[in-house]
Amino acid sequence: MYNKILVPTDGSATAAKAIAPAVQLAKQCGAALVGVTVTDPYPYSGLAESVPITADEYRVSVTKAAEAALSPLVDACKAAGLACDCVVSENIHPWKAMLEVAQEKSCDLVVMASHGRRGMQSLLLGSETQKLLTHSHLPVLVVR
Repeated sequence: MYNKILVPTDGSATAAKAIAPAVQLAKQCGAALVGVTVTDPYPYSGLAESVPITADEYRVSVTKAAEAALSPLVDACKAAGLACDCVVSENIHPWKAMLEVAQEKSCDLVVMASHGRRGMQSLLLGSETQKLLTHSHLPVLVVR
C-alpha cells in the first residue's frame, strides 16, 4: 500500500501525536519512515553591525533542536524495528520544505498532526497542516 511515509515534526507535543499512528501504519504496510523537521534560515543579515548570535552558533543550536525534535520518532522506529531516515530541512515555509523532502525521498504518504485551530485563531496563526493539504499531491493523514 505505502512504501515511504513522511512524518513531519517540530518537537511539540502536538506533533508527537502523529508518531504512534505513523509507526503502526508503517509496520502494517512494511513501509519505511522519513522524519523531517524544518528550521529557519539564519535570521540576521550580513549587513547588521552586531548580531546576538553568530551563524555558526545559530547552526549548532538549530542542529541540537532538530535532533531533539526527531528523537521521539527515531526511538519509536527503533522500538518497532522499522527503518527511519531523518532529514533536517531549512526553509522559511515549513510546508514547502515538507513537500520537497517528500518528493526527494519518494514518499507516498504524509502523516502529520494538527493543532485543530479554528476560526480567528487559525487565520491569525496560520496552519502548516492546512498549507500542506492545499498544495500536496500526496495523500495526507492528519492526526488530531
